[in-house]
Amino acid sequence: MRRTIARACVVVAALAVLGAAWAHGPTRQKVRESIEIDAPQAKVWAVIGNFQDMSWLAGVTKTEGEKGNEIGATRRLTLGPGATVDEELYKYEPEMMSYSYRITAVDVKVLPVTNYSSTLTVSPAPDGKSKLEWAGAFYRGFPNNDPPPELTDEAAVKAVSGLYKAGLEALKKKIESGT
Repeated sequence: MRRTIARACVVVAALAVLGAAWAHGPTRQKVRESIEIDAPQAKVWAVIGNFQDMSWLAGVTKTEGEKGNEIGATRRLTLGPGATVDEELYKYEPEMMSYSYRITAVDVKVLPVTNYSSTLTVSPAPDGKSKLEWAGAFYRGFPNNDPPPELTDEAAVKAVSGLYKAGLEALKKKIESGT
């Protein structure tokens, strides 16, 4: 009898371990993109350093917000087709030319992510140039197992990476052309 109970306990424990191994919910994804801009850091920071102004990002038609660059400041980005993204500033370090924010509301059809946070940082590069880095962490837009193709980890990474690359390229062009 004891032997049977012991075997049953071993089987239950093994099944629990296997079940945990088979369960694979979403994992936190990270994207980091950077670009070198032929301009001093102060010039780059002057364009991106105001949390209330995201006009440099293609697709953003309007930025509205409250509290400037204070921790807890909010902004709403209105995109071309009328979609919106709500964001909140949670870290602002002008002396380090860096700030961090999180998305508080977005339709996954606009950006297929949840629990998104991001940091923009300007740092020195050789020959008086600047390096602008945009780094983000997030979960895919579908919180459960077996997501639809447009809400997978891969879709989320692709969307964020594409956004960052396009934004950084547009910003480089804007700053280097002086427009």
